[in-house]
Amino acid sequence: MHEMDGTMMMMAPDGASDATRGYIDAMNAMNTGMMMEFTGDADVDFIKGMIPHHEGAVAAAQVQLKYGKDPEARAFAEQVIAAQKAEIAWMTAWLKARGY
Repeated sequence: MHEMDGTMMMMAPDGASDATRGYIDAMNAMNTGMMMEFTGDADVDFIKGMIPHHEGAVAAAQVQLKYGKDPEARAFAEQVIAAQKAEIAWMTAWLKARGY
């Protein structure tokens, strides 16, 4: 791991699989997105932080679908993507309605 702009970034070890690299990229993007400027409004800050968290779940599920083989895990990944995208849309609309 190393620090970049105050955010801890995970580095893929030498020889890491493409799946591992994908998961690490998803985690790093999520962590970077969650290191936001806080507004002081607990509701807004919660929702703003949850969007990159959910985007990270979508990205990880997409990695699973690209490289995973287990039918149950793949079905779960598809459920995660659908649920998280719906929640991202709700959160985005909620923030927009409040001027964010």
